[in-house]
Amino acid sequence: MENTYLNFNHSVGTNFWHLEWCPKFRYKIFRKEKNKNFCIIALYEAAKRYGIEFKTLNVQADHLHAVASLPKGMSDVKAVNLLKGFTSFLLFRLVPKFRKRYPKGALWSQGYFSATVGFSDLEKTINYVNNQDMHHCLVSN
Repeated sequence: MENTYLNFNHSVGTNFWHLEWCPKFRYKIFRKEKNKNFCIIALYEAAKRYGIEFKTLNVQADHLHAVASLPKGMSDVKAVNLLKGFTSFLLFRLVPKFRKRYPKGALWSQGYFSATVGFSDLEKTINYVNNQDMHHCLVSN
């Protein structure tokens, strides 16, 4: 993987984050492939809208992991809130049945995990995110 820095007017750097969050009550709403694909589409639309670039993304039945490059000046809190808010908005329109599960309109749980990722750990973190099926023993050997 090429280690490239972002150039700004008066600075150079990177802003990689490992992000993880889950649906409210940790329901397995992405068990169906169709719902999982809608979630992925919604996440990429949200990322495009707010200038966030996913290095990798993995949606599991009851949570998701992402490694993302955030725009300069955007905190992890802001990024997660923007991603959660816009994906929730889109998913309620794409999958109307989610409204029955979440009648108050809160699709995602309040909490999340975030950690910065440097170049030395970037490949390892991407592999961890991509191999979530093995991590959660979902693939039989």
